[in-house]
Amino acid sequence: MNSPMLVRKICVMLLALILNVNTQAQSPPKNWFQLDPVTDGYFGVSSDKAYDELLKGRTGQPVIVAVIDGGTDINHEDLKANIWTNVNEIPANGIDDDKNGYIDDIHGWNFIGGKTGNVQYDTFELTRLYKMLNDRFGSKNSAAITTAERADYNRYLGIKNDFERLSKEPVYNYQFYKSVKQAITNLLADLGNENPTLEELQAYQPTGDTLMIAQQMLISIMKEGNSVAEIMEELKSEANDVATDALYHYNPDFDPRSIVGDNYGDDTERYYGNADVKGPDATHGTHVAGIIGADRTNAIGINGVADHARLMILRAVPDGDERDKDVANSIRYAADNGAKVINMSFGKAYGYDKKAVDDAVKYAASKDVLLVHASGNDAISNDKNARFPSDQFTDGTTAPNWLEVGASSYGNNVASFSNYGKKNVDVFAPGVAIYATVPGDKYRNLQGTSMASPVAAGVATMLRSYFPQLTAPQVKEIIKQSVVKMEKKVDLPVLPDDKPKMVKLKKISASGGVVNAYNAVQLAIKETSK
Repeated sequence: MNSPMLVRKICVMLLALILNVNTQAQSPPKNWFQLDPVTDGYFGVSSDKAYDELLKGRTGQPVIVAVIDGGTDINHEDLKANIWTNVNEIPANGIDDDKNGYIDDIHGWNFIGGKTGNVQYDTFELTRLYKMLNDRFGSKNSAAITTAERADYNRYLGIKNDFERLSKEPVYNYQFYKSVKQAITNLLADLGNENPTLEELQAYQPTGDTLMIAQQMLISIMKEGNSVAEIMEELKSEANDVATDALYHYNPDFDPRSIVGDNYGDDTERYYGNADVKGPDATHGTHVAGIIGADRTNAIGINGVADHARLMILRAVPDGDERDKDVANSIRYAADNGAKVINMSFGKAYGYDKKAVDDAVKYAASKDVLLVHASGNDAISNDKNARFPSDQFTDGTTAPNWLEVGASSYGNNVASFSNYGKKNVDVFAPGVAIYATVPGDKYRNLQGTSMASPVAAGVATMLRSYFPQLTAPQVKEIIKQSVVKMEKKVDLPVLPDDKPKMVKLKKISASGGVVNAYNAVQLAIKETSK
């Protein structure tokens, strides 16, 4: 799953304050990501314009979209009408009615659950690799390593170094979050208001440097569409995240796989898990599902990008790193059960069983399924740094049915956290201040390439709905060819301590632009009229 962004945002804002940089920005409307850059002034994907001007009077057909994520609230008021239902399965009878190997898979499947419950936390892949290799080499002297073991041993040394370095960060980050949260808490107490408006914050007169910095931080973040309550909730969430790093993510002795009950060493095993597609924390997956396919006809909440999406829910992403076996089986399940688009808003820096995932991607290609994947939130080049899963197969070929998506902002720029790459990131799509569904009939702003990917997946679903004759590779190419180019230079995403740099978008992505539904539909009409 994508890494936390608030700490980077806060660091950048603190740096901006020190340099006296003006970080003021107009707060975008909640639906900005669907608006038109020219007509509306926000760098959205022009999906509303496409429906109003190009698709009006045309008939779309339902398209099954698989959401491989951490779980989704299928009873959300804005999603329930568009959740996929397996009509060949009888609910809750304990029988595999359709003989597909999964009992009571009414709305999808949960590959990280079992008979006794669900996996919520898991380790990072780095931790699992460290555990595996340390058990093998940790007690050995380097002089005792055989020639046949040398490559694996050298890998172990690299993994060990990464693990020991990264596992120290949670302690520092936890103290950082606590300090920021305390500064904001002190400001709110001094103000006498736990949830002030932007105007009230701007009128506040701080009595010290700490309160002044907290005030400017809040003002800057609120201008991106977040309330103080949302900011405090995210700070609390991020503090909990870094606290759980030590307990779960970076704990080599933690292994929840017994909950699933599978033979983890057998990557050909398909039939395990349970039918609970919500799981213990469905915030991320519910948000992603809403971006793609929230009901556009009910006049409540938000509108999804795609008006004919049928959302198939596949739970494979815990709080920690997803496991390759579960990802591969989720892709296969989606392909076997009629999905034509799969959204994958997750990723990691280390791989374990890449071949299993590669084989599943190839299988999806044979079923004409388009996979849309988030590039990651580390502000690094995917051309220079490994990301898993990816469209690059171990045999050197590339998946023709894979779209890699970075995140852009409403201000004609690249999101400060987004990964990029001239070779390995195809397009950018809106991923900042995205307002969408969260569990319990609620809505919330979130950001990340996790949000950009479903925006692009929604456009892909739109094309597959109204132009079903297009293949998955054709849809990918239409989306790439129809982007709105950013002619001006954009801010290259960098870590807070790196030197700022501006580049042309075509230097950090294959298409050099932002996904645009209006242009894509125009091109699809042209292509299908030949």
